[in-house]
Amino acid sequence: MRSRLATWFECKIGYEKTMEDGLQKKVNESYVVDALSFTEAEKRIMEEMSSYISGEFTVKDIKIAPYKEIFFSDEEMADRWYKAKLDFITIDEKTEKEKRSGVTYLVQAGTLNSAVKNIDNVMGGTMNDYVIAAVAETKLMDVFEYTKSSQDDKPESEQ
Repeated sequence: MRSRLATWFECKIGYEKTMEDGLQKKVNESYVVDALSFTEAEKRIMEEMSSYISGEFTVKDIKIAPYKEIFFSDEEMADRWYKAKLDFITIDEKTEKEKRSGVTYLVQAGTLNSAVKNIDNVMGGTMNDYVIAAVAETKLMDVFEYTKSSQDDKPESEQ
């Protein structure tokens, strides 16, 4: 289980998918990509999806994802994505009242229970007091992290 800070964009694509019965059906699917801008997010999702989709597809929507961080899992059965809202608890020193601030995370897991376990594994290593306010399965198909390509490894003079 690892987590990563980045700027995440939710991208919705539309295409004709061949279903199990052999019929073609128009579908919209959502993915998340790590990018610096909307333009880069569009480029990245098009590059990623071109290796999975053999026909035409269109990018229907791109928006900044609300996730502060994404908790990835190396478990083989972790094929779903869960949106988790955590409330961090602090005590106001002047009023001595409890204050909660909500933060949204995206968690990769196979089940709801394993999503909660993954959150506790990552957050257990911190000194923050928190409460899991909500965990819900999303319709996201996949998350594409930024990875350095061989082009990025070359010195600028060679690019």
